Amino acid sequence: YGLKTIRTRAFNQTGPGQSPAFVVSDFAKQVAEIETGLREPVMRVGNLEARRDFSDVRDLASAYWLAAAKGEPGEVYNVCSGSSYSVQEILDMILSASSAGVRVETDPSKLRPMDIPELRGDNSRLREATGWQPAIPMERTVRDVLDYWRARIASAS
Repeated sequence: YGLKTIRTRAFNQTGPGQSPAFVVSDFAKQVAEIETGLREPVMRVGNLEARRDFSDVRDLASAYWLAAAKGEPGEVYNVCSGSSYSVQEILDMILSASSAGVRVETDPSKLRPMDIPELRGDNSRLREATGWQPAIPMERTVRDVLDYWRARIASAS
């Protein structure tokens, strides 16, 4: 039909406001609830060994904008950080941002019957076409997600 389309392939995304159905937000919400006494000091986790290519949604917004503005119609661009973090590393970042004493327990309902050990993308085509690169470090993203849940829980109390 003569449409000039740009296709993107998104990897794991996270950031403030994300549903707790996703791991970073789930962990942050649990810690915020523990800090306010709404939950016993036990974190329920799944597979901590899986490695994922997480990107901050605020970085992804600029990636999509640049892909639309500078991308080549018909091309496919991976929208990802190009790095991977284990779920354990994400948990450690969240716990280090809190003074709450927390015990971590595996919750069988959070384990997947089949889990890819590592999922990491290559964003070189996107970087070359647009000049985009992630600007927000994962530590800041994790802290911002935790602060989002702290504020949300405080305002609900």
